[in-house]
Amino acid sequence: MPLSAPARREPLHRRVLDMQGFEREDGLFDIEAHLVDTKSYGFETENRHVAPGDALHGMWIRLTVDAELVIQECEADTEFSPYSICPKAAPNFARLAGLRIGPGFNRAVQERVGGTVGCTHLREMLAQMATVAFQTTYSARQARRKREAAAEGPRKPPALLNTCLAYGEDSPIVAQRWPEYAKPARAAE
Repeated sequence: MPLSAPARREPLHRRVLDMQGFEREDGLFDIEAHLVDTKSYGFETENRHVAPGDALHGMWIRLTVDAELVIQECEADTEFSPYSICPKAAPNFARLAGLRIGPGFNRAVQERVGGTVGCTHLREMLAQMATVAFQTTYSARQARRKREAAAEGPRKPPALLNTCLAYGEDSPIVAQRWPEYAKPARAAE
């Protein structure tokens, strides 16, 4: 375990979030997410009894995106929820079709499925799904950019440049992958 030993404690809540990216035979990509929340104790809601270990929340989302990260379809389902009304929000996530995953994505999601037309847990998954979509489609975008660069000449700086420590212009990773954009490492201050 990479963390230090914890204090004595009792488990109360568990959230399991599983996300996967797939390439489809039609050239699109599916990004699927499944969230399950459980409690170590039982309790009642207005609509159901939740026994220890039963799913309080059980939700699914599938984003179908193209290689440019434009959402072609979004399907959501609420399998388990504390209230019987909760599953009614899931069909509204189809409103995300046409959005591009990129700058402003979270704000656009909030505009389309925020507040009382959406579901907090489904919305929260979308930010992580955006990262999975980026990772899933990365090689397809890179292949396209290489083809375009060969046809156009000099290329634009990589989108990842200066987005994190590893991709900083003074990083050895950038020096190796994109030497034309590398800058010498700064001296320690």
